[in-house]
Amino acid sequence: MKLKALLAAATAAAALTAGAAAAEQVKIGIAAEPYPPFASLDSSGNWVGWEVEVIGAVCAAAELDCVITPVAWDGIIPSLTGQQIDAIMASMSITEERMKTIDFSDPYYNTPAVIVADKSMDIDATPESLAGKIVGIQASTIHQAYAQEYFKDAELKVYQTQDEANQDLFAGRIDATQADSIAMADFVGSDTGSCCEIKGAVADDPAILGRGVGAGVRKGDDALREALNKGIAAILADGTHEKITAKYFTTSIY
Repeated sequence: MKLKALLAAATAAAALTAGAAAAEQVKIGIAAEPYPPFASLDSSGNWVGWEVEVIGAVCAAAELDCVITPVAWDGIIPSLTGQQIDAIMASMSITEERMKTIDFSDPYYNTPAVIVADKSMDIDATPESLAGKIVGIQASTIHQAYAQEYFKDAELKVYQTQDEANQDLFAGRIDATQADSIAMADFVGSDTGSCCEIKGAVADDPAILGRGVGAGVRKGDDALREALNKGIAAILADGTHEKITAKYFTTSIY
């Protein structure tokens, strides 16, 4: 009986230890939809890209055991608040609206929003120029919020992914799209996007477009937020951020 009791106690202790170890793992939510060059699946089914490498570097510097967890973009904040993931690092801009629901780390990159259209189109990134045009935007993004506020005389077509908008732009089903400048630079540099060019950056509105991209965490999860801040600061200070950036871009995006 004494042996059985000892074995039972040992089993229980092992279960508790395993539970504690699992609890220490940080699930970093990224968008399940491809968003090159920030995050996409390679031919082997592995997530690769600038943001994926930054996540790894930040977590290493912060001494966090992180695991990439893909989540559909339009459900990524509910997945965070519902505790399916612990943080979001998916090119999510720090906006006042989102800060009503979640907290953010310090920014780890910041790039402007741009309008992209066919090279033959004589348009720019102003509301007046886009009046009467069909503008594609990704759902649940700062770009949708911005277009709804400023491009009221345009016809807005909403897509679940930016890739779908890009495909329709290539096919001529929309006249233009608004998205992040770096992502769109990658698109126009591709064979599919060779039809198009960046027409210019939209006028800045920090209330909508935010103050850069940060890691989203649950309200009150100050320990994780500070750990991520520590990791971000470390890779900026030691040159890791710059080294990763140089692999993907010709200029700084911080």
